Amino acid sequence: MKQITKNAPAIRFGTGGWRGIIGDDFIKSNIQRVAYAVCLLAKEENRTEKPIVIGYDRRFLSATAVKWIAEVMNGMGLRVILMERSTPTPLIMFLVQHHELHYGIEVTASHNPSEYNGIKLIVDEGRDAPVETTARLEALIDVHFDDELPLLPESEAVAQGLINRVHAPFNDFIDHILSKLNQNAVKERGLRILFDPMHGSGIFPLMVILQTLRCTVDLINDNKDAYFGGGTPAPTASRLMDLRNRVVDGGYDLGIAFDGDGDRLGVVDENGNYIDANEILCLLYDYLHRVKGWKGPVVRNLATTHLLDRIAESFGEKCYEVPIGFKYISSAIDRYDAVLGGESSGGLTVRGHIHGKDSIYAASLFIEMVCTTKKTPAQLMNDLEERFGHFEMVESNLTFPQEQKAEIHRLLMVEKRLPAFDGATVERVGYEDGCKVYFSDGSFVICRFSGTEPLLRIFAEACEREIAESYIRAFREMVIG
Repeated sequence: MKQITKNAPAIRFGTGGWRGIIGDDFIKSNIQRVAYAVCLLAKEENRTEKPIVIGYDRRFLSATAVKWIAEVMNGMGLRVILMERSTPTPLIMFLVQHHELHYGIEVTASHNPSEYNGIKLIVDEGRDAPVETTARLEALIDVHFDDELPLLPESEAVAQGLINRVHAPFNDFIDHILSKLNQNAVKERGLRILFDPMHGSGIFPLMVILQTLRCTVDLINDNKDAYFGGGTPAPTASRLMDLRNRVVDGGYDLGIAFDGDGDRLGVVDENGNYIDANEILCLLYDYLHRVKGWKGPVVRNLATTHLLDRIAESFGEKCYEVPIGFKYISSAIDRYDAVLGGESSGGLTVRGHIHGKDSIYAASLFIEMVCTTKKTPAQLMNDLEERFGHFEMVESNLTFPQEQKAEIHRLLMVEKRLPAFDGATVERVGYEDGCKVYFSDGSFVICRFSGTEPLLRIFAEACEREIAESYIRAFREMVIG
């Protein structure tokens, strides 16, 4: 029996689950408190008849945390399916959906720095847990602070049939993606691809898919490294400089990069140019609708390019805007029967696939697009800009002392103070998720707190980079002086 002490820090879920610093917040007692709350929730909702699938990425403590979680769940009499190797988050979402389970757990901190780890809860149909569910989990954790945990050792759980260990059942997931691709187009092209999984857990399924499609694939940063090579496992332009150089030097057709748990995508073209998440979204929506004939609207979050709006309008469709958090995107895809939905941070999903971000399917579809159209990403992007104009997105992350958060929130969300935007006409201001200013020319700037890190994020988009930077500068000066 294990006592949970009241001096443990509060556990709160953000847009990507619960995340904390290893050794500070992400510790055994807190990990088991989350597992205990999931068990209480399952019993409360009368959903204990099916096992809970548990996966983990390659971060420090992830594999061990899975064992701690299983001890609690088995002690509560719940069955678990444990992965025997690291798994990308999209696979766990697929398994929950495919096997009609009620819950899944992925131990991951996704793209966060290496000192972080966390737990992502997945619910029915393979969806990110909604706010109502995570709020209930937080309440259960708080109320049951002093409960003793009925831990069951693994050997006893195995004897009682409460544990099913599997070697990462990728087959159905991989076959599902392959079934949606124009395989002949990719096979005929014979692309040479350099793949950078950023030391993460998304290696295996994409390698199998690309080799099945007769692509020549080389790997970098494929070894397990808890420090992710000394950087953050996010496929951003600055983090992919090595990939960009190697693609050019090696004469590759494309470079593909994933984040730590395989749900965010970065692409590099044959000239070493970085194709950002906004461009990937626009290219794929245009391709699916115009070339493949998929009809329907598109979904983006508040901080994602408005170029999608113009593309949708050209098709006689609508672009739906939702708050930050992929659960809102997947929900809107279902509600509006959208072709795809995504966010500027690098995640997207497509109608008919899982209800969460998946860089494996997104990368496969991007490769199909290049092969089918017989155009490079740069050529495809030039085509879009000729039709809809040029957009520049700029992002800035501000750190601040924790004690200043309440004051910043008051300034932005209570007083609703705005900086002066020289030469720009404000059309409207939204406060659905942070403060977003919409300008009359279609540009915007949004200022909001990160849901996964102690940061204030500011995104701005305009027809010129200098204009977008001026919007960010105005907000920075107002907030920090």
